[in-house]
Amino acid sequence: MKRNELDWLKQWKISGTRKPLIIRGARQVGKTWLMKEFGRTEYQKTAYINFESNPALQSLFVQDFDIPRILLALRITSGTEIEAGNTLLILDEIQEAQGGLTALKYFYENAPQYHVISAGSLLGVALGGKTSFPVGKVDFLDLYPFDFVEFLEALSEQALATLLQTHHWESLKTFKTRYIERLKQYYYVGGMPEAVVSFAQKNDFPAVREIQRRILIGYEQDFSKHAPHAIVPRIRMLWNSIPVQLAKENRKFIYGAIRQGARAKDYEVAMAWLIDCGLIHKVNNVSKPAMPLKAYEEIDAFKLFLVDIGLLSAMSDLDVRSLLDENSTLEEFKGALTEQYVLQQLVAQKKIGIYYWSPDNARSEIDFLLQIDDQIVPVEVKAAENLKSKSLRVYYDKYQPTTVIRTSLSDFRQQDWMTNLPLYAVQELKQVLRLRTSSPSDTVHE
Repeated sequence: MKRNELDWLKQWKISGTRKPLIIRGARQVGKTWLMKEFGRTEYQKTAYINFESNPALQSLFVQDFDIPRILLALRITSGTEIEAGNTLLILDEIQEAQGGLTALKYFYENAPQYHVISAGSLLGVALGGKTSFPVGKVDFLDLYPFDFVEFLEALSEQALATLLQTHHWESLKTFKTRYIERLKQYYYVGGMPEAVVSFAQKNDFPAVREIQRRILIGYEQDFSKHAPHAIVPRIRMLWNSIPVQLAKENRKFIYGAIRQGARAKDYEVAMAWLIDCGLIHKVNNVSKPAMPLKAYEEIDAFKLFLVDIGLLSAMSDLDVRSLLDENSTLEEFKGALTEQYVLQQLVAQKKIGIYYWSPDNARSEIDFLLQIDDQIVPVEVKAAENLKSKSLRVYYDKYQPTTVIRTSLSDFRQQDWMTNLPLYAVQELKQVLRLRTSSPSDTVHE
């Protein structure tokens, strides 16, 4: 198994401004594996501490933040000598230790020679609460499920993954059928590491579905165990309504779809809890496509997406034969899956501001409006090869953007006003934009 974040971690290790690192991400996205694999491949030794499974250590930081005392306790518990520069110190589920996050400040200030990584499935909740946080004293890395390229690599399709990154569009067209086959599988399997590894080893869709259901049950248990009891029922209702919300032609979140008479104020805390856990992504509408998009964000108009497309398939009881069948009647729901897929690939790219545009009293809507560097890029998502783009044309005629993207199952093509990017290459969007800006002819004629 390979994760793109390993390359980032290697740079973190050698950075002259390295700080203790916090890895954020939903439960089961592979944070523990990533930290251990990084330690195994890049350090002589790894000292691993899990505060959830070591209750006796949860009060380690209560007495004081004396680093020599703390290191001695961690050395005894892990059975590993902790040497500066040669040992990776992993503090897993750090939010379970009172004062654990604050302790990272003292590692940074008093013992910067030690390489410290921490993580926790509910870190977002802890950071959103009353926990004292070491602002400016830590680095962050967000971890998400496998993107489509990582999925290909996990399935031993390294050549297909590498070809995607070359942008040789004529060569890519030759293997279009294989890409689409793998893409449909990704819609079902998704990017949760356990599901991907199982599929890579067994090619067994029912086994994948069982893993996904187990993950979903684990999330439900987290609701009861960790969320304030008063909002647990609302968390469950909101969580279970998301497939229904996405299945609508207009995917704007409607509280009435949760239950009749539901109001925003009743579910705000529940929604914030799910966002902080990394289980859902909130994409807001903007009133005006202008820089910076954040300034035109409409708080009350938004879409909600799940952390993973495979979990969306599982929650929707999607049958694998319906998904893989060319003559399937699932066209409308495939639109929901495809939008979830594109969102997931964009989120994994990081440093992209993601919104959508749906003006009042207008039938046109842009599925995603992206802020990438100094550009605002409209993106229309098509589930198949139906390439009618009325809304995109309306947007273009009105605002004359530099770049317009439609992503579909159709081949790459550069038109005078729009670029069609294949769905299986959507994670290459940032690089395509850079190539187009620096040398448009390179992109047009490949």
